[in-house]
Amino acid sequence: MADAKVIPFDDDRSRARRRPAVGAGEAAVRALPAQQAPQEPPVAAEPPERGWERRLAGGLAFLRRRVTGDYEVDDFGYDEELTDQVLMSLLRPVYEKYFRVEVKGVENIPKEGGALVVANHSGTLPLDGLMMQVAVHDHHPAGRHLRLLAADLVFMLPVVNELARKAGHTLACSEDAERLLRAGEIVGVMPEGFKGIGKPFAERYKLQRFGRGGFVSTALRAGAPIVPCSIVGAEEIYPMLGNAKTLARVLGLPYFPLTPTFPWLGPVGALPLPTKWTIQFGEPIPTDGYPLEAAEDPMLMFNLTDQVREQIQHTLYKLLVQRRSVFF
Repeated sequence: MADAKVIPFDDDRSRARRRPAVGAGEAAVRALPAQQAPQEPPVAAEPPERGWERRLAGGLAFLRRRVTGDYEVDDFGYDEELTDQVLMSLLRPVYEKYFRVEVKGVENIPKEGGALVVANHSGTLPLDGLMMQVAVHDHHPAGRHLRLLAADLVFMLPVVNELARKAGHTLACSEDAERLLRAGEIVGVMPEGFKGIGKPFAERYKLQRFGRGGFVSTALRAGAPIVPCSIVGAEEIYPMLGNAKTLARVLGLPYFPLTPTFPWLGPVGALPLPTKWTIQFGEPIPTDGYPLEAAEDPMLMFNLTDQVREQIQHTLYKLLVQRRSVFF
């Protein structure tokens, strides 16, 4: 299989979004009043067999580009075509049919320019990040893509490492995050890390520490707004009742969960419970009004970190009060 074309990161997004100029004839038609605009004949419905032919042709063209290497990835390994046509298609049924995710406030994510989406983390396995990625991809008015920051462990696992890179994920470090933000990307971070997804079920929806505020410092340096995000429903997919710490150390994992079904039911016990999810994006917190040296002010970082954390926690409580049931 031929290698993909690696294009400079700062240019690939703008080139993909560039639109052709409007021709003189088209501009003249747009300038006509509504009553003078030429009437287009009604378009006949496409026969079902033609639809299948068109999809088959598109699929074959996609496969040909993969085999010949006629596709592009950026410096981080992000493959937008593969993400849109394959990875999102695989995640979408889980998002729509299994977890039945309801999205609120996605319009709070800017239509252009960089922004840092900060969310709570839960669920034993990081499915919440993937569902948040689908929510932005499918529901944002400008069709934006979410680039998630992931822990080192993600990039140490075979297969998962490659898929994560293809889906636009990158290492959770300030250098990569700032570079993405300055390039106008939407970046997602879950500051609770393993403390969030590995907490006991008894502590569900209680936010853990947000680290030392590194995400705030990154947003300040890039001048990007911070968008708080609250996710309800992920806590119950794998109720973690215990942690086999010895086994976790042997396997090199941050924890080894014991749930009502896992490992007792084997592979079947690894299936998540079909809970009903809600993902709500809050109003953005601007950072471009602060001076350059603000990123080095520990008190300011502490205050902004606490503000983001409190907003997420308050929204979680509000969503929990509003939901009728864990599963409906």
